[in-house]
Amino acid sequence: MKYVWAAYSLVWIAIFAYTLLLGSRQRKLERELFSLQKAVGDLLGKKTS
Repeated sequence: MKYVWAAYSLVWIAIFAYTLLLGSRQRKLERELFSLQKAVGDLLGKKTS
């Protein structure tokens, strides 16, 4: 029964770590998207001036 508990715990730890990894990637993508939106806005702003 110890092995079942250990395997169950490892699976939950892996799920938690994967969730943290996905959150980190999402924050990175949001920052990149914001910088791209700003760059496009700056370029469009320069063309109309």
